[in-house]
Amino acid sequence: MSSIAINHIGFLTPGNYPADDPLSGFEKTLKLLEYGEGIGFQSAWARQRHLEPGISSATAFLAAATQRTSRIQLGTAVIPIGYESPYRLAEDLSTVDVLSRGRLNVGLSAGRPLHADLIAPLVFDGDWENYDFSHTRVLRFVDNLKSNPVGDETTFIKTPFGPQRPRLQPYAKGLTDRIWYGGGSLRSATWAGRNGFNLLIGNVTTGEQTDDFFVAQSRQLTAYREAGGAGRRVALGRVIVPTDSADTQTRKRYLDYAAGRNERTRTPQGERRTLYAHDIVGTSEQILERLFADPILPHVSELRLELPYEFEDAEYRQIIHDFASRVAPRLGWINDVDRSR
Repeated sequence: MSSIAINHIGFLTPGNYPADDPLSGFEKTLKLLEYGEGIGFQSAWARQRHLEPGISSATAFLAAATQRTSRIQLGTAVIPIGYESPYRLAEDLSTVDVLSRGRLNVGLSAGRPLHADLIAPLVFDGDWENYDFSHTRVLRFVDNLKSNPVGDETTFIKTPFGPQRPRLQPYAKGLTDRIWYGGGSLRSATWAGRNGFNLLIGNVTTGEQTDDFFVAQSRQLTAYREAGGAGRRVALGRVIVPTDSADTQTRKRYLDYAAGRNERTRTPQGERRTLYAHDIVGTSEQILERLFADPILPHVSELRLELPYEFEDAEYRQIIHDFASRVAPRLGWINDVDRSR
């Protein structure tokens, strides 16, 4: 058995809320981030979802989270950059990073964004079908974060503070080192490594010349590191649901949830041959047995707990508590909060 040494744990929240009461859902999710920080998690990530009762603006949500937390890293996993202005998004996320005092991690994806037929006519003017949704959009965003002067050396603008060289403000020092790309194919993993980004990989990937999820993901991780990603951060995501402190009814709910998603793991799905990992549900001992058999885990040091969409706040708290107290320490993780007390 290969050695596993996890030194960083995070969790990814779906940020669900009742459609008729979004405030209650946002408040519960913000408090979940506070709770996760208190029990030692080193990062908390927010999904960005459109047309659903979930977080549609990770930037706005995490701006609020910067004022409710003080230590935990905050991340977007991921923002589909196709709908975003690379310049305006750079302004917004730089502002969030400054508010967080340098705790922001920016996860991005490129390509034609989901629901484009419905949303793109509302976002873009003109012929959006020929818009550039490629990786180039990510590079433009990162270049904007550098806050280089706009124009030439003679270009100045009038401001209440006197003549100023025009540049993106605020400048968030170090944020360009905390850019992550959501890799799910050999092409995207190679591109992320070549361009010096950190890598987010999870429980969904593309099957290329294989029907085996772990083989496909292993090849992507190798491609990333060979392309220049060696030495950079890689965060592995898995859907993990401990049942230890759950009551009998909740345990059944968890197991039924996993059983309902098992069919999709049997064969590649759709034209892109999407492969899904099995959800890991059970006692901490059962979970650890599965994790120790995960061939990707020995090759990363950061593990991201991906919380299911359909659960309630109390269940999310129980899941992350059991994971941090019963599972993560057996993977080599040391709780910095307890150690500092």
